[in-house]
Amino acid sequence: MTEFLMLQGKRVLVSGGTKGAGAATVSLFRELGGRVLTAARSKPAVLADDTFVAADLMTEEGCASVAEAARRRLGGVDIVVHMLGGSAAPAGGFAALGEAEWRRELDLNLFPAVRLDRHLVPEMVRNGSGVVIHVTSIQRLLPLPEATTAYAAAKAALSTYSKSLSKEVSLKGVRVVRVAPGWIYTDSSNHLAERLAREAGTDLEGGKKIIMDSIGGIPIGRPTRPEEVANLIAFLASDRAATITGTEFVIDGGTVPTA
Repeated sequence: MTEFLMLQGKRVLVSGGTKGAGAATVSLFRELGGRVLTAARSKPAVLADDTFVAADLMTEEGCASVAEAARRRLGGVDIVVHMLGGSAAPAGGFAALGEAEWRRELDLNLFPAVRLDRHLVPEMVRNGSGVVIHVTSIQRLLPLPEATTAYAAAKAALSTYSKSLSKEVSLKGVRVVRVAPGWIYTDSSNHLAERLAREAGTDLEGGKKIIMDSIGGIPIGRPTRPEEVANLIAFLASDRAATITGTEFVIDGGTVPTA
């Protein structure tokens, strides 16, 4: 892939790039020649100090500090990839979601992207170039009412915001694209599959099948790998995708049905 796609010298900020698809994206961008900075609350041992800034992106102060670190260390950014997201809301449907749960889902899945864009996109506009990639989720289309209503709503809001931003800045040289993964097979999802397998008295493959069945099935028969999400993001961030903006790319193994 490195012979086909190069991002040599591109200044890249990846939010939430310390594990899963985020870590895979950081690794690939560095392999392709990018100067990469990522942010999270704590740094994994495998990540170099010059690639990381510690910050709580669920706060305005944390987002401001990351934007300043990007200017100081990289001299600005050419590409922003908003990977940060997830859900810790309890099961039990809408009635189980109080003010704290709704606020946390929005603070994790919507506001970090809005705030970082507010800090960084104006400079891209002034420079007449840049790429912003918002990682949404197929759950904005296929929410799971038992457990992910607030997460799905936050991702839907992120998608709408992304579309609006693209309509405002694309004519000014800044591309804005969405990537919507389905189930990504990470350590955390593996732990979930193991727990479900134990509860159902089956093996790990049986646990994976329980998850796949809960989202309506995955036609290719497996979840997406983190590096596959990273491959799509790298392509969309590159000059190979120079006329792609304002749209969403689903990477879910065929989970979302089409009419």
